Amino acid sequence: MLVAYAGVHGSTRSIAERLAARLREQECEVDTIAVDVVTDPARYDAYVVGSAVHDMVWLPPALRFVRANAGLLAGRDLWLFTVGMPDALRGPWRALAAREEEHVVGDLIAELRPRGHRLFSGVVEPEHLTRAGRVKFRAMGLRYGDHRDWSAVDAWGREIGRSLSGRGGPAGGTPE
Repeated sequence: MLVAYAGVHGSTRSIAERLAARLREQECEVDTIAVDVVTDPARYDAYVVGSAVHDMVWLPPALRFVRANAGLLAGRDLWLFTVGMPDALRGPWRALAAREEEHVVGDLIAELRPRGHRLFSGVVEPEHLTRAGRVKFRAMGLRYGDHRDWSAVDAWGREIGRSLSGRGGPAGGTPE
């Protein structure tokens, strides 16, 4: 199995590594590799692919990877995950983030038909944002910090592993 990811500040990589660890506990053979250095995606039977979201889109390396391998990915077990900042949001911004998730991954879900997709929160620190981004972030009343929910990541990783080993039902969210 391949757990491939694209990130900038480390949150997406750490979530990919945590998912891989849970999959290994379920006796899956797993490689965890950044999408831009995957050399032979066809050698895997199943995939978990994730990307950080910047400016409401997956990062270009992740989009290139899934588009270049769309036929391969659509024909095998596939799960997608997105790392953003929904848990940094408050009030109406949090509801908006849930609606924007469809905008971010809706086309990928329609094209690739993954077995599931999850949105996880990452780490948001002032140095991750431009000066204008920091001003906007503060004006919206958002919260900096580590918003990763390790129990949710662990649970999803175990769920995927059980699904692959035939000990559980379908893993992940429902493809839309």
